[in-house]
Formats: sequence, C-alpha cells, structure tokens
Amino acid sequence: MFQMPEYREPDFTQPKFTDAPDAKWEAVSTAGVAPENYHSTSMYPEYFKINGKWLLAKESRMDSSVVIGDDGELKVVENRNLKVGDKVILGRTENGEEGIYLHSTGFESPDEPESDQFVFRQGRSRETSYARDYDRLFELLRYEREHGNILWVMGPAFSFDADARRAMQAMVDNGYVDGLMAGNALATHDLEGAMFHTALGQDIYTQRSQPNGHYNHLDVINRVRKSGSIPQFIEDYKIDNGIMYGCVKNNVPFVLTGSIRDDGPLPEVIGDAYEGQTAMRNMVKKATTVVCLATMLHTIATGNMTPSYRVLEDGSVRPVFLYTVDADEFVVNKLLDRGSLAATTIVTNVQDFIMIVAKGLNIL
Repeated sequence: MFQMPEYREPDFTQPKFTDAPDAKWEAVSTAGVAPENYHSTSMYPEYFKINGKWLLAKESRMDSSVVIGDDGELKVVENRNLKVGDKVILGRTENGEEGIYLHSTGFESPDEPESDQFVFRQGRSRETSYARDYDRLFELLRYEREHGNILWVMGPAFSFDADARRAMQAMVDNGYVDGLMAGNALATHDLEGAMFHTALGQDIYTQRSQPNGHYNHLDVINRVRKSGSIPQFIEDYKIDNGIMYGCVKNNVPFVLTGSIRDDGPLPEVIGDAYEGQTAMRNMVKKATTVVCLATMLHTIATGNMTPSYRVLEDGSVRPVFLYTVDADEFVVNKLLDRGSLAATTIVTNVQDFIMIVAKGLNIL
C-alpha cells in the first residue's frame, strides 16, 4: 500500500529563525536582468522571511529568482521573464542569515538510522536490483491515477517497437498519463507506426526494412501538415492505434518541442526553444510524478524545472516523484547529480521497462 512521505517544516521557533532579519530585495530596473546579488533557487523547499514571517515559495524550479508579488505571495521567475519593478529577493546564504532558508530534509524521517559508511553499489548500474523500485512504482502510479498528475517525458525509442507502443497506449487508455512531453521524433514515428507499421522504414515488429520505407516518416509528416494538426490527421486517415492516438482520444495534453535536426516538423512542434521551455514548465507545474524515458536532453531540461515538492490547495506539502529510465548509466546519474530527494533511476531498455510496468499494473 502506497504511503505518502510526511513533510516536516522547519521549527521556526528556533533562535536562528526568530533572530534572523527580513530578506532584502531590490526592484528590477531592466527587463530580463536580475539585480546584483539576486538569490537563485534550487529544487528544494525554500523559505523567505518577509515582514517577520517565514514564507514558502509555493512553486519553484532551479536557477530562477524569487519575486515578492503585490499580493505578498512569492513567485519563482526565470530571470529572462523578470519585469521592470519586480521585487527580487537578494542573498547568497541559505541558513537564515539573510532571511533565506533552504530546507533540504523536509521529507526525511528523523527515525531513519545512518547508513553504513562502506557499502557496495552506491550508484545505479545495470547490476542494481530494481525489483523493489518497480513494486514501489506500481503502488505510486495507482495512487497518482486517483490523486495526482502523472507526466511522461519520452524519447522516440517507444515508437520503434510494436509491444512498447501497445503498452504505452494502454497506459494512456487506463488513466496513467496526465501529460506527455516529447520531441518531433516520438510523435512522427509513432504516427508512422500507426499508418505504415514501420518506424524509419523498418517494420516495428519484424524489424525488416520495407521497400522505399525511408519515405514513410516523411510522408506522414507531409500528410499531418496537410491536415493541419495531429488530431485532424488522426481523423482524416482513420488512425486507430498508438501513443499519439491515445492522447488525442483521451484528451491528454502533450507538448512537443523541436530541435535543429527535425524533419518537417509536425504542426504542433514548438520550434522556439524558450517558448517550448515555457510550455514544458506549465505542464511540469501540474505534475506530482514525472517519468523521464530515454531522452537525455529532455530529461535534464525537465529535471531542471521540476521542484522536489508541491504545495497543495489545502496548504499541505508533498513530494514530487521523479523517475528517469535509460539504458545509459551516464544519463540516469546525470539526474541524480541534481541531488533530488525524490529521484529514482533505473538502468534498462525503456521498451522492456514499459512492458514490465504495464503488466505490473495488469493492463496488458
């Protein structure tokens, strides 16, 4: 049975908090430029003393400034989005000395014993046992389907395998996907699989190259562009399977962000990097569990904009669970380097991963 970790806020009756000064701030004089000595945020809960009261920044992300709003709320804003007159909090210390406190242990239990100083396999590798991780993930996904928001960040590997496409569509159809973020390739080759049963011209089951198959994904892009959108293409060509089909059928929002190497791209693909980043962050803001799969750049980008916590409507604080799955150990450990308390990494082929998850949830 899944049990949500309890959040413990700092004891603000301690002298280091009661004696701390209010946080200082300075107004922005040039749009998009933070004042000198601005405070930059992390993925952890951070408190700021304003008018004698310690306030939590409710929505955060890494490497941004904290603005005191006219309503007294604290807003975490990317420096490029700062406006003239914004009151930006100043300070580079984080233990209360400047009215700023970073709380990195809020979800840790004080009863947990200290770990052994010498242990094998402290990192995550192909040799790591993931059985318990899978069981916890099954419990978490069942909980989040009813109470949270599950965001999937996907590379194109899923679209190259018939079983992986089927499993991921089952995840969408059964309510385990509340949002999808990917690039042009995932959507293109998934739709290619739906129309031609190929990906990059190879049959997605037998892996046999089809005659002139290298045209297939280009023909799909061309036809989607002619239809004007992915949903209209699905209707025009009677598409009835796949990940994108599942998202459209179930009204699951998706954000597709482009790269300089893209073919086409598909009409929904956002070509402006910063517009795409904004669209991704707006989706991340709703997420309580994020699963990143076989896409290093999207994974790192998502990790940078995902806080380790979420403040709910009732004011309670819960963790944001962050998973990254990749066949490359470097990719998963890159996310661990963020220091996120809620990051779980699994080194495996993502096509195998999604089949294990779908079967573990009894939806295949």
